[in-house]
Amino acid sequence: MRRFLRPGHDPVRERLKRDLFQFNKTVEHGFPHQPSALGYSPFLRLMAIGTRSGAIKLYGAPGVEFMGLHEENNTVMQIHFIPDQCQLVTLLDDNSLHLWSLKQHGGTSELREEHRFTLKGPPGSPPSATQVTAVLPHSSQEVLYLGTESGNIFVVELPSLAVLEDRTITPVAVLQRIPEDNCNRRSCEMVEALREHPKNPDQILIGYSRGLIVLWDLQNNKATHHFLGSQQLENLYWQRDGSKFISCHYDGSYTQWPVSSDNRQSEPLENTVPYGPFPCKAISKIYWQTTKNGLPYIIFQGGMPRASYGDRHSISVIHGSQQTAFDFTSRVIDFFIIFSSDPAAEFDDPSALVVLAEEELVVIDLKSSGWPAVHPPYLASLHCSAITCSHHVSNIPLKLWERIISAGSKQNIHYSSMPWPIDGGTNIAPDPPQRDLLLTGHEDGTVRFWDASGVCLHLLYKLSTVRVFLTDADPNDNMNTLGEDEWPPLRKVGTFDPYSDDPRLGIQKIYLCKYSGYLAVAGTAGQVLVMELNDEDAEHVVDHAEADLLQDQEGYRWKGHEKLKTRDGPVQFEAGFQPFVLVQCQPPAVVTSLALHSEWKLVAFGTSHGFGLFDHQQKQLVFVKCTLHPSDQLALEGPLSRVKSLKKSLRQSFRRIRRSRVSSRKRRGGGGNASEVQEANAKFDQDVLQEMELAPVQRKIEARSAEDSFTGFVRTLYFADTFLRDSSRHCPSLWAGTNGGTVYAFCLRVPPAERRMDEPVRAEQAKEIQLMHRAPVVGILVLDGRSTPLPEPLEVAHDLSKSPDMQGSHQLLVVSEEQFKVFTLPKVSSKLKLKLTALEGCRVRKVTVANFGSCKTDDYSENDLAVLTNLGDIQIISLPFLKLQIRYPCIRKEDVSGIASCVFTKYGQGFYLISPSEFERFSLSTKWLVEPRCIVDVPEVTSNNHVHKSGSENAARKS
Repeated sequence: MRRFLRPGHDPVRERLKRDLFQFNKTVEHGFPHQPSALGYSPFLRLMAIGTRSGAIKLYGAPGVEFMGLHEENNTVMQIHFIPDQCQLVTLLDDNSLHLWSLKQHGGTSELREEHRFTLKGPPGSPPSATQVTAVLPHSSQEVLYLGTESGNIFVVELPSLAVLEDRTITPVAVLQRIPEDNCNRRSCEMVEALREHPKNPDQILIGYSRGLIVLWDLQNNKATHHFLGSQQLENLYWQRDGSKFISCHYDGSYTQWPVSSDNRQSEPLENTVPYGPFPCKAISKIYWQTTKNGLPYIIFQGGMPRASYGDRHSISVIHGSQQTAFDFTSRVIDFFIIFSSDPAAEFDDPSALVVLAEEELVVIDLKSSGWPAVHPPYLASLHCSAITCSHHVSNIPLKLWERIISAGSKQNIHYSSMPWPIDGGTNIAPDPPQRDLLLTGHEDGTVRFWDASGVCLHLLYKLSTVRVFLTDADPNDNMNTLGEDEWPPLRKVGTFDPYSDDPRLGIQKIYLCKYSGYLAVAGTAGQVLVMELNDEDAEHVVDHAEADLLQDQEGYRWKGHEKLKTRDGPVQFEAGFQPFVLVQCQPPAVVTSLALHSEWKLVAFGTSHGFGLFDHQQKQLVFVKCTLHPSDQLALEGPLSRVKSLKKSLRQSFRRIRRSRVSSRKRRGGGGNASEVQEANAKFDQDVLQEMELAPVQRKIEARSAEDSFTGFVRTLYFADTFLRDSSRHCPSLWAGTNGGTVYAFCLRVPPAERRMDEPVRAEQAKEIQLMHRAPVVGILVLDGRSTPLPEPLEVAHDLSKSPDMQGSHQLLVVSEEQFKVFTLPKVSSKLKLKLTALEGCRVRKVTVANFGSCKTDDYSENDLAVLTNLGDIQIISLPFLKLQIRYPCIRKEDVSGIASCVFTKYGQGFYLISPSEFERFSLSTKWLVEPRCIVDVPEVTSNNHVHKSGSENAARKS
């Protein structure tokens, strides 16, 4: 039987792989990219958001999330929940309607598309005849009313989405009941709004674009009242008792209309231009909410004076003498009010204003004085400043976690204490097994700490590095301060702020030690800050040190940006992570690699010019090493002024082709006849041309020239306590890998604790390894005598890891973009290699060690390499034998930014950006899986005089 098995095929190992590895995309964190529509169900207490790419996402209580995707990928224009049902309807920009249902399956609820439908007109009719502009789900749960551009109102049956042609409300039928001197045929063009009477479901309010408003009797199929507005209509809203309704208009005004039983034509009670008398922008939506004290809440979008504030995105709230125009930094898509949904309640009694802006969700507490914002538990605006890097830390100790939360709570004192008002559904997912942090670095010099333990990515704390430096903006400036008499009464809300005071502030690398609380962050202008956690506000001087990475070189001139200017004297810092030392690299190039060893109190940093080591306990520079090659002129131009020479690039390409051709002829030697050599050369030329036409990922491994640009670019830094000089004594060491395929190893002498402040840390270069193919080194790892990766600093001291095996021989794993190579230590002789590019035609972009546990037993787990390639594939490679275990397609190869943003966790999960504002979370492990598990039960329908009997059976149906 064995001879029929494939070479290397082990049935036992195959079964074990199934117990260890499984790929799942589990949840999307952050704010939906390009939102286009908003809906809310007071019955289910669920909110729905639609996007331009055709996605629809439902949110309720924290952890309750659902996602659906329209096959057409068209923009979602409108979302409407069916009253008292677990159903909703979406309207797309291709004029198609889609019915979605929440149904229970396998103990959880799922969002499913039930039907789709496109309204079609008679043959030869223009598209405007059936272009849907307004949707009204009737409270009977039996029909939808669809207003169109032509003025026709079609009636569609639920759930079949079949048109009931005999019930269509035509403009001709409407005009028959209206005096000719008041309006004409054009008055009934384009239906802007449809609203059901709050007390009488047999009446609906029809608003036409040109200002005509009609109250239509559904039973008798006739208009009972008509109202003539003098301005273009934008929207309508019924008051709770049905005695009045409000219309809002294009000129920035709103009007109250009475609905009396005796007058078929009513005159307006009051017409108001809240920000007049000058010309104002349109009020596109309005709410009139009644309260017990008699003063209504009037809430509307727009209406700002055109000349001075026409570019503002605002929603105004007026309550008696209190008035505020909430000013958003991105366009308002839509909004809704959460108020009493009990039909028996006499007043609306609004509690919260929920606003979907283009770049964030903002919730305003209308119950508390001052109307503060509510801190959202999900839908975080990750990109409030553009994300520049990310760093994941697993299994945070409880003490550090509580200190970070405490620091964050002091920043959130201006938020409302109101419980999250969108609280529908039940989260039935198990509690996260551990506390995980995701740290994101941003363009404005901030680092945000996110709770990444569960389904909701929740902001815990925000750190700003700006206070250390002198910038154009004063950190004490308050954008929300208003003069007492300022008009309109604008107030900035939200966190989205895409503008950075200085691009040099951008965070490029982050390293957090979860055991000591030390944090190192590095930026675009060569700044490296080392911080420690302080539970109180403090004022202190930040020590400065310079690391001149070109100190031994002559003839180089930096052409890039200048370093950031620092503040003199003591600096005031909030509670949280506070910088105590700044290391400034010279030239001030982008920091490309960073490593922190909190036990030895050392931080290593690298740029495109070299790397250095800094003792942050003594606050002394230990050494710097320049890695710049004489041809690395581009490394001196800086990222903000870099222009690559096409001529030089082509010259290098042809040199590489020429070298490859010569080397291939040498390999062939003189053997064979002339025709064979000629044929081989022709084939080689064809291969080279094919290689140039296709992607570079398809070329085989070949030696790169030392003249290639950026060979000195330091890609990775790694601390290890291992055998570097001889096999009898181990010592601390620092390893650095460059873009040119060079690995440097330095022996470190760290004084013992009792003499740590008296004696300097010393370093001496012990090894230099040059990979023959000169591919960039993206990862370095030392394996102990048991072939296990060395533990993190202080991990053994906290009894969270076994002590490394120092008896057996250690091994060095060097991961380049093109191959994995294992060397023995201390001799550094090659032991094993895996040529990834030659075999797979791809290059390594990210690599990390991940621990995979079996889903069948808690007794077995193993360490493997999780590898992301430039093709977007994830490969799992075994340690120490470098055998490919499994491969999964994860990210589209065209999504370069997604691949670049990917970060792996220690336990086989990962995150990558699918848009500037969203992380996709995925899992490679069968054991560690974070995904939404929730259920939506239909609440009991409160007795309601406007729910038809025919709908009551459906209302009792479970989701």
